[in-house]
Amino acid sequence: MSSTHPQPRPGVLAIDAYVPGKSTAPGVAKVFKLSSNETPLGPSPKAIAAYNEIGQHLEDYPDGSASDLRDAIGRAFGLDPARIVCGAGSDDLLNLLARAYLADGDEAIHTIHGFLVYPIATLGAGAKPVVAPETNFTADVDAIIKRVTSKTKIVFLANPNNPTGTYLPFDEIKRLHRALPPSVLFVLDAAYAEYVRRNDYEAGIELVATSENVVMTRTFSKIHGLAGLRLGWMYGPAHVVDAVNRIRGPFNVNAAAIAAGIAAIEDNAHQERSREHNTQWLAWLTGEIGKLGLKVTPSVANFLLIHFPEDKGRTATDANAFLTKRGLVLRQVGAYKLPNALRMTVGSEEANRLVVKALAEFLGTAK
Repeated sequence: MSSTHPQPRPGVLAIDAYVPGKSTAPGVAKVFKLSSNETPLGPSPKAIAAYNEIGQHLEDYPDGSASDLRDAIGRAFGLDPARIVCGAGSDDLLNLLARAYLADGDEAIHTIHGFLVYPIATLGAGAKPVVAPETNFTADVDAIIKRVTSKTKIVFLANPNNPTGTYLPFDEIKRLHRALPPSVLFVLDAAYAEYVRRNDYEAGIELVATSENVVMTRTFSKIHGLAGLRLGWMYGPAHVVDAVNRIRGPFNVNAAAIAAGIAAIEDNAHQERSREHNTQWLAWLTGEIGKLGLKVTPSVANFLLIHFPEDKGRTATDANAFLTKRGLVLRQVGAYKLPNALRMTVGSEEANRLVVKALAEFLGTAK
């Protein structure tokens, strides 16, 4: 029996569309958006200048291979630019990897509180998302290994993970990789790598350099503050880079993003200021919110996951409504299977202090 209208491929209608963090609080004069992990320091002034300069030449197509940007990334990390691909945010690259390596009936593994783009990209490619449980809101290597079958083609792992802020040490990453068949692509999403200050952490560069089935993705949206331009990059084996380059759009990175990205990655002083601000206020927020009696999952990124009780009037939903009325916009994470938590971006000093004060009021412990 014929359909009355065109039908999308299997899997598409099973997707729960990605919902970004809210950015408004109706009726509030000043809003502090702490829902999307944006940097409170903004982009490098040099990146802004480079962006403005491009405004004089909008009639020109960008360089389709983003060669100058790939060269700048290569210099910054000591990488071969030929093994780098740039995209419109790292989620563009995650979708390209899914399109290139997943066919109907294949499986891709992600963890239960992993980034929502992984199941979206998997379903969009006609494959089946397989969910691995976590332990203490942290990826569990053995749980992932247990779910690998002959149908597994990709393992997606955010390290550090969003929205939990937890991470796996490099020894565990290597243990997971050793257990994967060579035919499985291991995608390490290191969007928050620049914020991590742990001696046992490695973003994935070393593993990519010594493997044929590992890809690392990165973004300019977080510490570089270029979220509005949509810019990301991946580093992978030559054969993976070749496959992705064959299916990506010929101008998938715009000229302004390329120019601003080069300036941003070369401004090490601005990156360090952003990192220092985050280190200071992440520790302060974790301590102060903990003193209020709320559990905070230890984070190494630029956000923290705050857990609320299920008592009536004190739930995460109640807290979210209370904070929003005061112009403090956090992220509800029910879609991440975390209905009793809110994710808070590390904001400016003013925003951070206001959240702690408001939470104290909410919990009835204000002095």
